[in-house]
Amino acid sequence: MENIQNISQTLHDKMTRYTNADFGDDDSVNSVQLTEGINSSATHIRYHPGAKLWEVRSNLERILLFLTTFLFIVVIVLSIVVNVVEHHLEIAKDNELKLKSEQPCLNKSCIQIANRILNSINFSRDPCEDFYSYSCDGWLNANPQPEGKRNWGTFMKFEYENYLIIKHKLEQPIATLKSKAEKKAKMYYESCLDTNETVESLGSQPMIDLITKIGGWNITTKNFTIKSWTLQNSLETILNKYSVGALFSYGVGEDDRNSSRHMLQLDQSGLVLPTRDNYLNKTAEHLKILQAYLEYMTKVGVLLGGEQNSTRAQMKDVLDFETKLANITTPSELRRDEETLYHLMTLAELQEKANFIDWRQFFENAMKIVQKKITSKQQIIVYAPGYLGNLTKLIEEYQNTTNGKIILNNYLIWQTVRNFVNYLSKPFRDAEKGLRNALMGTDGGEEPQWRSCIQETNSALGFAVGAIFVREFFNNEAKEYAEIMINNVRSAFKKNFNNLNWMDDQTRKLAIAKADAVSDMIGYPEFIKDVNHLDEKFDNLTVRSDTYFDNNLNIVSYKLRQNLKKINEPVNKTTWSMVPSEVNAYYTPTKNQMALPAGILQSPFYDLSFPASLNYGAIGVIMGHELTHGFDDQGRQYDKNGNLNHWWNNRTVAKFKERAKCFVDQYSNYQINGLYVNGNQTLGENIADNGGLKAAYHAYLELTKNKKEPQQLPGLDFTHKQLFFVAFAQVWCSAMTKEASNLEIEKDTHSPAAFRVIGALSNLKEFSEEFHCRPGSKMNPLKKCEVW
Repeated sequence: MENIQNISQTLHDKMTRYTNADFGDDDSVNSVQLTEGINSSATHIRYHPGAKLWEVRSNLERILLFLTTFLFIVVIVLSIVVNVVEHHLEIAKDNELKLKSEQPCLNKSCIQIANRILNSINFSRDPCEDFYSYSCDGWLNANPQPEGKRNWGTFMKFEYENYLIIKHKLEQPIATLKSKAEKKAKMYYESCLDTNETVESLGSQPMIDLITKIGGWNITTKNFTIKSWTLQNSLETILNKYSVGALFSYGVGEDDRNSSRHMLQLDQSGLVLPTRDNYLNKTAEHLKILQAYLEYMTKVGVLLGGEQNSTRAQMKDVLDFETKLANITTPSELRRDEETLYHLMTLAELQEKANFIDWRQFFENAMKIVQKKITSKQQIIVYAPGYLGNLTKLIEEYQNTTNGKIILNNYLIWQTVRNFVNYLSKPFRDAEKGLRNALMGTDGGEEPQWRSCIQETNSALGFAVGAIFVREFFNNEAKEYAEIMINNVRSAFKKNFNNLNWMDDQTRKLAIAKADAVSDMIGYPEFIKDVNHLDEKFDNLTVRSDTYFDNNLNIVSYKLRQNLKKINEPVNKTTWSMVPSEVNAYYTPTKNQMALPAGILQSPFYDLSFPASLNYGAIGVIMGHELTHGFDDQGRQYDKNGNLNHWWNNRTVAKFKERAKCFVDQYSNYQINGLYVNGNQTLGENIADNGGLKAAYHAYLELTKNKKEPQQLPGLDFTHKQLFFVAFAQVWCSAMTKEASNLEIEKDTHSPAAFRVIGALSNLKEFSEEFHCRPGSKMNPLKKCEVW
């Protein structure tokens, strides 16, 4: 009894401590209900220590009380143990999930992407000092310029990969192709490859025959006489039959002020060298180019039968004439205001301003091939009336003498020859190497012939080639997601309008309406999937596999006819201006249309397996770039319907120009090889680069708002916001020869690749925040430029 009592007391003490600890001091909680051995239906006994209470119990009662208490304790202990185990299991599960989320993505796609990015980055460079070098040095080291290439970058490398796909299909049996148009593309490709050596065996004969048809050339034609020659007849033949841009160029396009109709358009033209500076600047480098050009002209003339000394002397006269043309040509940086360029007049009014030919007769001759009538009341848009006035005076000087007329004819025939000379045998193609080397720092090398032939085929029959490319290679799911991306970028672009305090409310509303109205063309035009429609498009084009020179004459004539057919016809604003396999994109202001061909909607710019950060940083910025072109210094002049229209408030225009001037000054301070970037010439592209980057980044932020950070890429200690900027920069990794860089600065409307990255990122405060760049560092200047 003593032992039982001691055990019971011990249990009671433990029980009391446990219940008080968990539930407080309320004694009523500690009562125990007994039902066995008690006659009353319900007896509640308060559980208090005391010998007398224990002593009055029978042995059976004592045993039952002990067992009940023991079992109660066991149940509580087990409950505690179970709860503790479950809690630890939950923690372990949470830790496992957390650990898993912190682990990098290790699937095949992530590993490949990470490897590409890692191999491109130079971690020894400071991203806050030069983000282009930081992002691209590795790529440049791993991808040296191929011999003969003036430039080499991600765009060109990617384009060549597309060429390989097209090559594989065009070299399959002709029966595997689905349409007549595709078969014509294959035949053109074979004629370019010249597997039967027809081009080599013909030598100069195709060009000599062409010169004879045009009327003869004093350099190569025996007993040539200028007596029966007229400028009128020569221009009608050369421009209206062979589409050579000599003295001027013309075509049919959308009327800038009424974009629903097609109109005749006339502009300055006629220089062979890339820029007017090549003729007018007298630096040693430019004189070297002029000398190389004269050597090229002379070589071609001699290959066509000219005598060396006579040919050189006559070509020197042609070069002097071109130099005078360059002198009256308006520089491209002064031709950015669309409203001042546009001059609508009748042919009769044009005749008064530039009477060196009969314009009505000229265009009547042109329209014969499409059976359209022209009168003196026919309206034409003239983009260079000042140039045409000066050209009239220049031609008068040459028309007054026999030798002057010979020089004019020599110039016009030379323009024709140089347009078609690369379709002749190898000696003619090699003749250009010295000029290429002077202009671009390389003579082109011995590039595989198939590669240049794919490029030629794509240029000649691009939609037929595009049908093959899209069918064999393009994923329609990629097209659908690209559409979603464009809409997201557009939404971010529009949303930012509310932050632009320099815009008045009315202009802001109209700008939003224009952004909404921008049509986006993704991948390819639908007609290329319709065999009958595709065949109909190329029905009037004759192509053979053994007539390369004639094929190209036929293609020029075909394209001219297709263009002239549109005169006075309504505009179809869904037509494409770029072929599907092109690694590029564009915006057309008169159609308020942007297009991203299938060729660029591929890795490394875009891939459905990529994280959103990479897609938005690469193709997303390109989408934003094209969208912003509708609001750059030129695109902003066109309204939502594509009409040149003064739809902005004057005060807002002034504010825009003030902000645009910031970009002009910023980019004009960048230099390569001692040459400064032309901030005026590159203004539109710089505005588009900056606006596109900002729109795409904010579209990405909106897409990922309130979402968990995706897994990191293996081996890369970057957040996905940082990866966005790396992806953007690596789009532009490229290298150029010194000569090509100099030519780009003189001619191109785009800034050099490095400054497209540095300029745009240094203006975006979010970049500096993500990479923690101190204020005043090169990538985080205190003064930033912003329009959109």
